[in-house]
Amino acid sequence: MKPKKNPNLEIGRNSGIYFAIGLNVMLLFTYFGLEYKTYDKDIIAQDIILLSDDLEDDIPITNIDAPPPPPPPPAAAAPDVITIVEDTEEIEETVIESSETNQEDEIAEPIEVADVEVVEVEEEVSVPFTVVENVPVFPGCVGKNNAELRDCFAQKMNEHIKKHFKYPESALEMGVHGRVFVLFAIDSNGRVSNIKSRGPAALLEKEAERIIGLLPTMEPGKQRGKPVKVPYSIPINFKIQK
Repeated sequence: MKPKKNPNLEIGRNSGIYFAIGLNVMLLFTYFGLEYKTYDKDIIAQDIILLSDDLEDDIPITNIDAPPPPPPPPAAAAPDVITIVEDTEEIEETVIESSETNQEDEIAEPIEVADVEVVEVEEEVSVPFTVVENVPVFPGCVGKNNAELRDCFAQKMNEHIKKHFKYPESALEMGVHGRVFVLFAIDSNGRVSNIKSRGPAALLEKEAERIIGLLPTMEPGKQRGKPVKVPYSIPINFKIQK
């Protein structure tokens, strides 16, 4: 049997070539489209500037009068007559002897220990009120032990403060009040010393120190049978009653 189609007129015979050509053409157009560039055009205006001679101003020249330099200092006047004095006194040269010692030098006689006087300096010992063996005794206090003497000491201190307490008038007018802590010491002679205070105002501190300064002489505290210095502190309240 003979084929019905003419092989020379077959359409799909060269389709691969046509596809390759079309693809290359499209790639070429795509490349040129991506590489195509445009630039902004600036509008440049050219003007002519005319300068006139009227703008030129002459700058006046100013003369600054500088002060004249100070005159040079006067030269020192030379003496009229120069007298030459001859050295007539002879100068004796002093020889400084060496202070170093050698084996030929004599050694001074040694001092015996018995000839040296030893002076004992008594150092004042301070023992706190709570641990001292024998507490200071306030005048009028009697007790069998330290506990009773401590209670009596505290009671006598409160009585002394109430007796001599006086609120400063200036502090009352200003409404100053608060608690003042007073620290003092009863020395080995039983006298009050080293009074210090800390409170809300100087007026109250001064009054508290005045009250403690009026304490009488006491029997000093003792440690191991010897009088010692015993520090003590007490608060004093300053209250304004309305």
